[in-house]
Amino acid sequence: MASSSDSGFSMPGESGPSGSGDGAFSQFMTEVKEIEKRDSVLTPQQQIDRLLRPGSTYFNLNPFEVLQVDPDTPMEQIKKLYRKLSILVHPDKNPDNRDRAQQAFEILSKAMKTLNDDKERQAALEMIKEAKEKTDYELNEARKQLKREGKSTELEEDRDPQKLRERLYKTTVKLFADYELRRRSLMERDAKERKREREEEIAQEQKVKKQKEWEKDWEQRRDERVTSWRDFSQSSSKKKKSKNRMTFKPPKPKLEKSGK
Repeated sequence: MASSSDSGFSMPGESGPSGSGDGAFSQFMTEVKEIEKRDSVLTPQQQIDRLLRPGSTYFNLNPFEVLQVDPDTPMEQIKKLYRKLSILVHPDKNPDNRDRAQQAFEILSKAMKTLNDDKERQAALEMIKEAKEKTDYELNEARKQLKREGKSTELEEDRDPQKLRERLYKTTVKLFADYELRRRSLMERDAKERKREREEEIAQEQKVKKQKEWEKDWEQRRDERVTSWRDFSQSSSKKKKSKNRMTFKPPKPKLEKSGK
């Protein structure tokens, strides 16, 4: 557990804000529990389980959620937290759970790569901003409905900040998931279109190839056809002449009879 000097709270009796003994001890214990809770999340096994939990395909679309940082956290601090998390889940540090550790390590690396890209990081920030605006709009609409019904306009999210965070979290996850599904759908449609176009190109190429082969074969066999026709013509001519010679019969001379 972190020491009191570097964890941000004071032990009872140390120099710090004044207050009653019971109040100071109560505050101290609250801070201790918060730190223990925070540190427990940073154990290797729990981090691996967190990153590979059911539904992680969509939970992990938000790079800030993967790295457990607020969207407005400076990049230098994000990089430090990333290094800390990556060491915790590194396969070499988890030899008994190497396969799952490798998966968790790759998820962290992908999230860090996203935030290192200015364009992708801005896109993630825009989605988080849109999720907040959507949540605010839905809550305002719910208050208007209660007002129309003559009821109190105070919502559960107004009374309990944790409920508000949970609702915002769900809206953010859903928004990231919707964008991802839309992206995959567009990619799949684009891939099908490219496949169809390529099949048409191949069919056209085959058609052109066959036409060229036919023309080439036609040219190559032209001499054969000419020679064959010449031979056929000459043969026909010889046969005709031969037939004419064979069928011609000269007239028989008539013998004159002598008178006696």
